[in-house]
Amino acid sequence: MTRRGLFAPALGLLAAACSPLGLLNAVGPRDRGVRRVARDLAYGEDPRQRLDVYAPKGAGPYATLVFFYGGGWDSGSRDLYGWAAQALAAQGFVVVLPDYRLVPSVVFPAFVEDAAAATAKAADLAGAYGGDPARLGVLGHSAGAHLAMMIALDRRYMAAVERPDLIKAAAGLAGPYDFLPFDVAASRNAFGRAPDPTLTQPVTFVRPDAPPLWLGHGTADTVVHDEDTVILDERMRAVGGRSEAKLYPGLDHADLIATFSPLFRRKATVLADVTGFFHRQLG
Repeated sequence: MTRRGLFAPALGLLAAACSPLGLLNAVGPRDRGVRRVARDLAYGEDPRQRLDVYAPKGAGPYATLVFFYGGGWDSGSRDLYGWAAQALAAQGFVVVLPDYRLVPSVVFPAFVEDAAAATAKAADLAGAYGGDPARLGVLGHSAGAHLAMMIALDRRYMAAVERPDLIKAAAGLAGPYDFLPFDVAASRNAFGRAPDPTLTQPVTFVRPDAPPLWLGHGTADTVVHDEDTVILDERMRAVGGRSEAKLYPGLDHADLIATFSPLFRRKATVLADVTGFFHRQLG
């Protein structure tokens, strides 16, 4: 396997790379015509197992999206990403924004299990807020993209929450999908205890009957190289799966999600591309 140093110089930089995005939640402009319709709803007993819901103000039903933020599996909060959920909701979706348990309180697979549980809960809640649970997709940025791909591709997680066919489409932004060996502290801390490391990697679970995937990556990303998106896309299509990938010249790791904000949206068409994919796949 040819690798170019997936995490450079360390996955621990992920939180530092993404933390300025939280400023967009406090001071950045917001999309209009949407609102947070529910806050701090539980999908488990742990304080981190909570979610918010955003929805357009118009009548539904709308397709439902579950968005997982990044942070290296050891940081992040839904309180910092309301702007991203609003951006998605403004494109005509009910959007569920969950927190999930983090390292060092847990290790793999707990945070992936949380992603599956939150997605199942999103389906249970969607109808009450104008969403259609039969048209549900998942997406994420960085570590959140890893979560989205794991629950979309590895059948075990959604089967464990008794919703094996719930996810109809999945998208990943700047995601790590093929990052063995665990050669930096953050990946060792999150995944180093896994008995079989290959079962932590989304590329392990490519299959022809998987939900369709959309994968986006910036070519200037030095935290998670665009190689991961290329590899997952190629392997999905090699087994007969449905996948499309787009590389964005000059965008770095934080840029890819920052373009969801009205402040940076002219920089690249990431939001339009990913929501266009979900409109095509979810109707």
